[in-house]
Amino acid sequence: MSFFSGLFKNKAKIGVLLITVLLVFYMVVVVQRGWTLLTAEEFSAKVLGAAYLVLPIVGAWALIRELQFGAKTEKMAHVLADEGGLPVDNLPRTPGGRIIREAADAEFPMYQAEVEAEPGSWRAWFRLSCAYDAAGDRKRARSAMRRAGKLYE
Repeated sequence: MSFFSGLFKNKAKIGVLLITVLLVFYMVVVVQRGWTLLTAEEFSAKVLGAAYLVLPIVGAWALIRELQFGAKTEKMAHVLADEGGLPVDNLPRTPGGRIIREAADAEFPMYQAEVEAEPGSWRAWFRLSCAYDAAGDRKRARSAMRRAGKLYE
């Protein structure tokens, strides 16, 4: 499966594509401005131009890293879906659509025990990441998903 499969059916992919295009446009403009400053006569302009060129490098690195993370996460999700191993999304929700945290917290120990029983299983880490996300802990969810991705390789 590629990023572009089902692109116009998936709002998240459309958002990623839009943000990526905007970030690339921003990086091109910053490189152009940096180059203009680098070719100026004044020393201070040259220093500022060199500093401007650092921003697109960092931005490109972060963009590539996040796109790779998303692609790997999607690939793992497809494997688990084909195996029937994705966590079932049956948690109660508020009228606004948010998962009720107490319900997510109640199911969390099951996924944590699975990881403790099989610490080398990317599938267990993936499901733990979903449990963290449902409980509202995005930082730990990303960390667990990164761990799942490393074990998946």
